[in-house]
Amino acid sequence: MIITVLGFAALSRNRGAGERTKYRQSATAKDGNLSKRTQDTLFVGSLEKGMRVLSAFDHNHTSLGLTELAERTGLEKSAAQRLSNTLHKIGYLDKDPQTRRFRPSLKFLELANAYWWADPLVQLAMPKLIELGQRVQERVNLARLDGGEIVYVVRIPTQLTRFEAMIAGRRLPALTTSGGRTMIARMPAAERRKAVKTWPLVAMTPKTTMDRNKIAASIEEAVVAGYSLTVSENMLNEIALAAPILDHDGRPVAAVQCSMSSLKWSIDKVRREIAPRLIEVANSFNPIKLR
Repeated sequence: MIITVLGFAALSRNRGAGERTKYRQSATAKDGNLSKRTQDTLFVGSLEKGMRVLSAFDHNHTSLGLTELAERTGLEKSAAQRLSNTLHKIGYLDKDPQTRRFRPSLKFLELANAYWWADPLVQLAMPKLIELGQRVQERVNLARLDGGEIVYVVRIPTQLTRFEAMIAGRRLPALTTSGGRTMIARMPAAERRKAVKTWPLVAMTPKTTMDRNKIAASIEEAVVAGYSLTVSENMLNEIALAAPILDHDGRPVAAVQCSMSSLKWSIDKVRREIAPRLIEVANSFNPIKLR
């Protein structure tokens, strides 16, 4: 079994050229709060702009020229040029000498490495996820909630796993995923209603549920069952099952998720054979160590 230890959120936005702009706020939209930021004397605007440049790269934009960088960051071309050149000089961007296009360098991975060492849950989860993957012989993930999205922070693939499902750092709308729904299910009722009403929705496949009432019903089912199950919502022919990891206050901090092919597994078999094991692993974490 392969253990995926490569990935960075800025490198892992997936599935279609328009996806990132559909469910992530654009850099200029995020700057709607700039008036508040300018009142913060500790806020460094130039650093924020530099991070915008780094965040411009993703699955669909692996190399960018200055014009594209300016368009994707909302910066003036001259500012994009200065920032990208600085990031190149300090090692975070590689530059093609012929095309003069930029792409993320190996130094990007140092940021991901620092995150994995800093998150205690990753170290606690890794051996448990490996063991679960070996027991069920299917792909296993650990997801964190970040706003209205989930981020896969650990991915344990199988030999048949598609590349896009191997890379840690991938973001997806929480409402379309089993991991997101199972975490929402452990929130107070008022928070659940707000999430269903306001969090972003993107049709990842033709079978993605876009009806918020149906999503709400699915989440309420997860409240009772202790896990959430989706079918073909983010990948066709995929059954995804997830159970929440809770802190000492009973709030969700992450989700253990398992993905299987609907061509191989029936929903009844997944509920019968995978769900109990998944819940067992999710409940095995010591809440005190998650702080």
